[in-house]
Amino acid sequence: MANRAYVGAWAQGYPEETQLAQFGRLLETVPVSPTSRGFTFVVVRAVNSSETPVREWDLRSRALNAAGVMELLGEHSGPDMAYEVRALWDLRTYDAGSGHWRLDPQELEIISHGPEYDEGISAEQGHFLIDIGFEHLFTGHAGLLGNRVNGSTAAAEAPVNALGQNASQEALHEEEARFLRAMASPDRLREYHERTRENIQILFRWLQEAEAAVPLERYRLWSEGEENFEARLDEILAVR
Repeated sequence: MANRAYVGAWAQGYPEETQLAQFGRLLETVPVSPTSRGFTFVVVRAVNSSETPVREWDLRSRALNAAGVMELLGEHSGPDMAYEVRALWDLRTYDAGSGHWRLDPQELEIISHGPEYDEGISAEQGHFLIDIGFEHLFTGHAGLLGNRVNGSTAAAEAPVNALGQNASQEALHEEEARFLRAMASPDRLREYHERTRENIQILFRWLQEAEAAVPLERYRLWSEGEENFEARLDEILAVR
């Protein structure tokens, strides 16, 4: 199963009275994909995630903007409440079959934790916990991206070496092998780097807007597969 990546964000001044207002300001900054026209799921929880949701709305047939979501949530407040919303945002994805890049809608989930929800989980995970999608959309596959100079021998040989090391592994899927063969081309690898960098820039632009709008005190990026996800993103952005 592919690893997921997350952002934990802490707002400036987050008592119960400001949770919904700050959540609404965060939702207003979300770069929602035009294909979905808004937020498609809303869930209200109380106490912790093991409890049956207080309310759920499936909005796929009538997606709402941030103001519409706030209207739904307005009657549900309390220090032990959590609000979950889902939407789609557009990121660059690589189609191994065609060898082309597309701007595709990817699922995004945002959770607002009340200060007393799940025994104060907001202190550890953030007042807002954001599942930004698959890790590889921001870091690439097989460790091909990072501290390499585009077009250099090292960059050009990296996919070949990775393929050679992994070809003997029975678990290597043919699609992955095809991807690595395609990335053996320096031009393809350079494009892969550029498109992945675009995804990172989309993420960072959004966080900058959220930081100012909420406002955020701080945020932390992490993922299921990277020891230091934020450092990997900075490394990929730094390579030209």
